Amino acid sequence: MEKKLVNNGEFVKINQHNIHIYIKGNVDKPKIVFMSGSGTVAPVYDFKILYEKLADEFRVIVIEKFGYGYSDIFETPCDIDTLVSIQKEALEAIGETGPYILAPHSMSGLEAIRWKQKYPSDVCAIIGLDMATPSTYKNWTYKEVAKRIKTMKILRRLMIHKIMNVGPLNGECFTSEEIEQHKLLRNRNAFNVCYINEANAVLKNADIVGRDGNIECPTLLFSSNGKQTSKNWIEEQQRFASIMNAKLICFDCGHYIHYFKSEEISSEIKEFVNNLDC
Repeated sequence: MEKKLVNNGEFVKINQHNIHIYIKGNVDKPKIVFMSGSGTVAPVYDFKILYEKLADEFRVIVIEKFGYGYSDIFETPCDIDTLVSIQKEALEAIGETGPYILAPHSMSGLEAIRWKQKYPSDVCAIIGLDMATPSTYKNWTYKEVAKRIKTMKILRRLMIHKIMNVGPLNGECFTSEEIEQHKLLRNRNAFNVCYINEANAVLKNADIVGRDGNIECPTLLFSSNGKQTSKNWIEEQQRFASIMNAKLICFDCGHYIHYFKSEEISSEIKEFVNNLDC
């Protein structure tokens, strides 16, 4: 199957393994870095419906972590500082430097906040795509996480991911070749060990990020209706928006919010970024 995979970005070597990065747009434009949610099998395709609407005005970058998209499935440590430092190192290895506008989806919200905590000059703004925050996980238990991991392992062992719609796409902007690539990446990546290790680390990571306190930077937040996430999702989005003094836009749609509302989101992003000093 590996021979059938045809990446559309560039590879950089980190720890002797490939990280895949897709870049589109002029180097002199503001840089928006898309960061995928947990278990997204192909971020470079997942975000396409949104970044295609932005690439004319901005430099859009999609990082695929180990185990995601075309990157190698490699068991690197999944503590929050390692996750962030690898992404930073990968961008620098490909010649990109900040300041960045980070656009995290779901669990990568922890990584975006941590990036700002550790490397404040790298991050000039955050655009949350139904992003998680440390308080998102305050009611989670290690027993619940263990149950989710057990389910992932069972699904992988039974190869359910090859017949179910894992990592769905909004298909309106894809060629038949891209849809086939996504299918191949789904079959290779779904429920892999990198996703499991990230899940094992999420509560500790949320605690680390939460303990290091609030960040300050311009922030724009988009929220789903919370039905595909967790209890009190919208309340936590509102809480984080208040802390960040951010504009929060709520949509009555699912968690992969950019699938459903790319027109509205891209319009708001353009207005937001064009008013930044990045």
